[in-house]
Amino acid sequence: MFGDLKTAQIPVTHGASLAGYSELAQSVGLDAKAMLRRAGLGRHALDDPEAPVSLEAACELLSASADASGVEDFGLRLAALRDLSNLGPIGLVAREETTAMLALDTVCRYLCLISASLMVRIEHQRDLVAIRAYILLPRSAHTRQALEMTVGIVYRIIAELLGSVWKPVQVCFTHRPPIDSKPHRKFFGIPITFNAEFDGMVCRAADLNRPLPRGKRDVTRFAVRYLDQVLAQQRPSSSATARQFIAAMLASGRCTAQQLADHLGVDRRTVHRHLVSEGESFRGLLQSTRMELADRLVAGSDLALSEVATLLGFAVPSAFSSWFAKTFDTSPSQWRKRRGSTPTGPDASPRAREPRDVVRRGA
Repeated sequence: MFGDLKTAQIPVTHGASLAGYSELAQSVGLDAKAMLRRAGLGRHALDDPEAPVSLEAACELLSASADASGVEDFGLRLAALRDLSNLGPIGLVAREETTAMLALDTVCRYLCLISASLMVRIEHQRDLVAIRAYILLPRSAHTRQALEMTVGIVYRIIAELLGSVWKPVQVCFTHRPPIDSKPHRKFFGIPITFNAEFDGMVCRAADLNRPLPRGKRDVTRFAVRYLDQVLAQQRPSSSATARQFIAAMLASGRCTAQQLADHLGVDRRTVHRHLVSEGESFRGLLQSTRMELADRLVAGSDLALSEVATLLGFAVPSAFSSWFAKTFDTSPSQWRKRRGSTPTGPDASPRAREPRDVVRRGA
């Protein structure tokens, strides 16, 4: 979900994140205005690209539109309308980088200016690179379409830089496969791994580090200075920073307040003081973030519960089961049965193990 920047006080997301929605909705037989009202959004969300828009409401709009139209790749269809120009000054700077890797680093660096709840993380391991997307919202949020859109946008950014012949090694989504995955395969150009351990892509490092035509850095100097000024003025909350760290580090087994302090280059008491000033604690944020991810992985995917346990940072499945029962007042299997559904599409077969496992935990 990307939009243009104007002031230092960046809203959750912008109306620009829904660019093209009206046309797409009409093409699949939906009343755009009615769908906006259903999601709790006003017409200004489409008319004004800089209008503040609730990210949760935008996610709900995409989810409800996919359900109402029966178009399972609704988010990807919106992503198909995006390119670097939709990122405003961020896209301008990224386009002039000398490699696709540097362009992605630029996008990730400034992404917090667009939304503190949206994160794209790049992880390197050997000759592969994993690009992971996170949307940190309450458990009730429907993020499937928004995640597919986000991964689709990242794919289009890289393809714009490297050319349409480029393809990732693997595209992954944690949710269950759609009934028909042909549109997904057509969009990315390769088969998709559903019920995966993360949402994102695996790429060859050599592709992303391939030299691009040297950008005209003097042309983008003003944009870089502007973005850095906004970044310096923008003070993301300590709790938002902590939530991003927790989501990224849970599976590594290194998700502690001390590790967060080390990551930020401060002492643990400083982290504690900032979180308390916002009425939060590291333990509370760890619990809420773990709950959000647990609900998504248990109810929305067919990952083995032992794998879910590992992804949520539990050393043994029994510890996960005990935590889950205490937190949700039911067992993980009962929660999946109650909230989930059995996949019926052709992709219901066991998911691929490689190369996903090469970049799984610990990168």
